Amino acid sequence: MATAVSLCLPRALLHTSAPRPSFDSRVSVSSAGSTLPDARRLCRRSSAVSAAAGASPPEAGTAAWDALGGVSVFAAGTGDAVPLSDLWDPSEGVVVVALLRHFGCFCCWELASDLKNSMPKFESAGAKLIAIGVGTSDKARILADGLPFPVDSLYADPERKAYDVLGLYHGLGRTLFSPASAKIYSRLDSIKEATKNYTLKGTPADLTGVMQQGGMFVFKGKELLYAWRDEGTGDHAPLDDVLGICRQVPVA
Repeated sequence: MATAVSLCLPRALLHTSAPRPSFDSRVSVSSAGSTLPDARRLCRRSSAVSAAAGASPPEAGTAAWDALGGVSVFAAGTGDAVPLSDLWDPSEGVVVVALLRHFGCFCCWELASDLKNSMPKFESAGAKLIAIGVGTSDKARILADGLPFPVDSLYADPERKAYDVLGLYHGLGRTLFSPASAKIYSRLDSIKEATKNYTLKGTPADLTGVMQQGGMFVFKGKELLYAWRDEGTGDHAPLDDVLGICRQVPVA
C-alpha cells in the first residue's frame, strides 16, 4: 500500500463518482487596502482539515501569516530549523509558497521541476519562490540532487505543521480516489521527463505523510493574496495563474 500511495497513479480514481467539495468563487486580490483590477484569488476550502489545525483554514488578510508564526521548517541544505515567516520580508516581500506532498511522490517531482523552470519568471515579477515537502532534510536532498532543484529554495516539514495551519487535505480518499487526481493522466509526458532520476527513497518514514495533499499560496508581506489547496494527488495550482497574481502586485 505504501508503494501504491507513493506512486500516486491509482487506476481506481478514474472510476469513482464521489462528488468534489465546493470551493470559493474567484474574487479580487486585495493588497494594501486596494483592489488589483485583473488579479484573481482562487481559494479552495478544506472540508477535511487535519485535527491539528483546530479551525477553519485562513483565506485572506493576515490570518495565515499569524497562524504560521509558530511554524518552523528545516532547510534542505543544512537541516537547520527556520521559522517559516522568516523566509520573506514581512513588510513588502512577495513569496510563492509551494507545498509538495512529499519528496517521494513523482507528481511532486514534476511540480518541483516546473517550479525550477519557472523561477526566472517569478524573479522577474519580483517574487521569491520556495518549496516545502513532507519529510526530513535528507529526504529533501534526494529530490534536490535528483532533479536537480535549488537546495536553497527547498525546505522540509516532517510534522506537516504548515500543512495543518493552512488547512490542506489529508487522507486515503484524497490520495487515491479523488476525481481531481485524474488530471495527471494528461501530463504523463511531463511526469516522465521530470522523473528520469526519480527514486522512492524520498518517501517519508512516517507513511501517514504519503496521504498528505499539497497546495500553493502567494503572500505579499503578511497578506495572503492567493490560496490553492490540491483536491487530489497531482492537482497542482496553474503556475500561469500564480505568476499573474505576482505580476499584478504593485512594486513598492
